[in-house]
Amino acid sequence: MAASNNSKKLYNRRKNRVRTSIKKKSNGRVRLVVFRSNQHLYAQIIDGDKGVTLAQASTLDETVVGGDKAKCNIESAKKVGAAIAIKAKEQNVIEVVFDRGAFLYHGKIKALADAARENGLSF
Repeated sequence: MAASNNSKKLYNRRKNRVRTSIKKKSNGRVRLVVFRSNQHLYAQIIDGDKGVTLAQASTLDETVVGGDKAKCNIESAKKVGAAIAIKAKEQNVIEVVFDRGAFLYHGKIKALADAARENGLSF
């Protein structure tokens, strides 16, 4: 039980450290927030000043991943990245700040970011 609480505390410390540095450097831009669970991958474009989610995409959306079983893998991450970029363009959002949360920038998180960049987002 103690190890689980310690893991959560460390996770929250990493997340807060990243969020604090992003808020200092954002200059009024919206955030592209990524969350990864064991089974799914989620991405949201959030306007922190207004407290509004402008666009969202995840592996739960069948329109995003197609008829495939939604898995949290690199191919699905690329599809989610492309989908969030398209939805952001519909909302006239081009420049964002990438908020990786407590997750390291490699693997699925990097694939999502690269796909979003290829489809028109700049960060």
